[in-house]
Formats: sequence, structure tokens, C-alpha cells
Amino acid sequence: MLSDPIAALATAPGRAALALVRLSGTDAFAVAARVVRGFRDDRPRHATLATFAAPDGDPIDQGLYTVFPAPASYTGEDMVELSCHGGQLAPARLLAALHAAGARPAAPGEFTRRAVLNGKLDLVQAEAVGDLIDATAPAQARAAVHQLEGGLSRRLSELRDALVSAQALLSYEIDFPGEDDGPVAPARIARELEAVRERIRLLLATAPSTDRMRQGALLVIAGRPNAGKSSLLNALLGVERALVTEVPGTTRDTIEAVTDFLGWPVRLADTAGLWEPTERVDRLGVDVSRRYLAAADLVLLCVECGRPLGPDERAIMMDRPSLLIRTKGDLHPEPAAEGATVSAVTGHGLDGLRRAAAERVFGDRIDLGDLEPTLTGERHRVALHRAQEALRESLDQLGPTGEAVLASHHVREATLALDELLGAVDVEEVLGRVFAGFCVGK
Repeated sequence: MLSDPIAALATAPGRAALALVRLSGTDAFAVAARVVRGFRDDRPRHATLATFAAPDGDPIDQGLYTVFPAPASYTGEDMVELSCHGGQLAPARLLAALHAAGARPAAPGEFTRRAVLNGKLDLVQAEAVGDLIDATAPAQARAAVHQLEGGLSRRLSELRDALVSAQALLSYEIDFPGEDDGPVAPARIARELEAVRERIRLLLATAPSTDRMRQGALLVIAGRPNAGKSSLLNALLGVERALVTEVPGTTRDTIEAVTDFLGWPVRLADTAGLWEPTERVDRLGVDVSRRYLAAADLVLLCVECGRPLGPDERAIMMDRPSLLIRTKGDLHPEPAAEGATVSAVTGHGLDGLRRAAAERVFGDRIDLGDLEPTLTGERHRVALHRAQEALRESLDQLGPTGEAVLASHHVREATLALDELLGAVDVEEVLGRVFAGFCVGK
């Protein structure tokens, strides 16, 4: 059942000061009353101290409970939040007591799913909840909060409303050609659809950095052996993550580490030096390095200060998005003719490197800031591409040889693509707009 009482631990298990258990659904208050001594449901949003006990009366813990009557709760249902002491035993016993009292274990994401079904969140906002929980960098968290607040939802709702209005215009032309106002000019409908298509294009323009935002941009530290790659990795991370020696070829396998540059998520990959080895193990390491180069969002090409670039290094810069990093700047104080000079020993140039790299891989997001909504998932991108293609086909049908019925069908397909993100629109809604806008029911 979609409204039966469910219960689950809402905080991470393990040793902690407090743990929070959530209970939601029909008869949630009755279930809570079997576990919470002196339970009252007439004090919404008021934390009350009480003893929690198993249905057989065995005390479990003393803690706080808060009541959220429907519909003013996260799920839109009657909900109770119970706060007990943390650790392994007390939360597990409290949860077991709630299950014994009539609640079933909640499925993954079921509280948020019920929030969507009860109209508390749309699907885009629900995805933002998961993104915020999974965020590891400040930029990811900011994007999730903006989406949770409805930034992207409002933009998609505006697009959807515009499509429904266009469909209403087409329906008027198809179904009511004898009205006094006459048929709606196809050019007017085409202008409205072109405007929607352009707004979709602007949203899709934010898509290339979607994967980089979710997973972290892949920055590959590459260069010849002993170019200071591992030292640079350690300096950027602030910890000794990679083994550093004066012996060329120390790094034979790729080392990955997650961090952020100016709040933007990145994955740093320290690769084996690029050269032509004779040993099989060394060749395998170089092969892995080249595969990372091919997948990189940005290559940090390390070349020691004072050494001219070789043809192999210039080829990398021509072939892949790259930043030239002049390493070992503490040994060569004079500025390099090209590239950014850094020192893993003194830290010189590292902040500038972080800024330059972030601007290269997240430039579109940085320029937009929080002013414009951006796509945050592949599902959004696929749905908007479908909508854009359907609108193109609709516009083709608005020409002199087109059919208004087919144009309406394609507009409907575009609307359905947005429905996957926000909800459903039905024929009654379209007809409601027709009657309201054109007085068809006179």
C-alpha cells in the first residue's frame, strides 16, 4: 500500500550522540502511541520528552518525539519523528518496536516518493534531495539547494505552460473553425513554439557540465617521468597521497583522488610518466596513462621549468583540453615564457592553478552562478532533447502544406516529455484553457 505506516532510521547508523527515526502513513499516530508513553498528537511541531518502550512495556530509551499532522509534513501524511540516543542498540530497538507496533520497514527513498505522490515535491525536487545528500563539494550542494527550492522546476513549469497554451491554440483551430474570431494564424503559434524551443536550447546548453558536476571533473596530471606529477598531486591535496622519489618512473599505476577546486568537484588522476618503455610492466602503466588522457576533461601537463616542450608534449596540448603547468618553480625563480609556474615545495602558483582549472571545466556554471537554473541529470537532458525534437516536427507541420492535427500531436509529445520531469497534463487541462481563453462555451 502507498499509505500504510512505514518506519526507518533517518540518520546514519553507528556511534553518535543522537539518532532520528521517522514514522509516516495512515495510522502513524496509532503506531506511535503503542511505543511512546503518553503520546499526544494535538501538539504539532512541538518536541516532547517521553519514554520509548516496546509493545510489551520493556523501556527502550528516553527521547523526544515531534508530531507532523497531514498534510503539513514532509510526506504529506501523518508523520512522527522520534529522536533517541545514538549507537547500535537504542535506534535498532526503537525501530523494531515500531515495526512490532504495526509499521513496516520503509523501502529506499519511500518517504520522498510519498512526498512526490502527495504533491509536496515534484520529481526534479525529489532528485535534488538525493543530490544534496550525495554532495561532496560546495558547488554540488549549492546546485542541489537551488533545484530543491524550485529553480529548475519553475523554468520547466513555464515551458510546460507555454506548450499547453500552444496546444490550446491549435485545438481552437482544429475543433472550432466556425467561431467569430476566425482560426488562429499558424504564424502566431509558430512564434510561440519557436520561443519555447529557444528556451529549451538554453537549458540544454548547461548539459555538458552535468556529468562533471555529479561525478567530479576528471583532471589528469600527465607528463614525462620525473616531471613533478606526484608532487603536484600531493600539494593540491595537502596530503602525501602519492609516493615521490628522485627516481624516474616511480609511479607505474594511476592514482585517483577526489577534492574540490574553489568549491567545484574534481577528480585528480596522477598518471605514470609518458615515455617509450622497454619493460612490459612499464608499458602497461603508460597504456593506462594514455587511456586516462583520452577520457580527461582537462589535462594538467607537467613540464619542468627551464625545459623546452618536446613534440610529444605539444601534441598532447593540441589534441586534448590542457593547461601547461611549469613545475619545480622553486628551482627556477624566473617566470616561464609559457604556462603557469608552480612549486609543490613552496605552494607558489597552486591557487592560480586551481582557479584556472575550475574556470576551464566549469566555466558555463561559474558564469551562470545562481541566476539561471541548470540541468543536473541525464534524465533531464534526454527529456528536453525529446521535447525539442517534437517541437521541430510540430513547426514543420505549421507550414503551408502542414496539418494542424499533426502539429498538435507533436506539441502533445513535447508536453509529455516535460511531464516525465514534473507531472501530467491531461486533455481536460487543455480544454480548460481553450474555454477560458476563447469563450468557446458561450
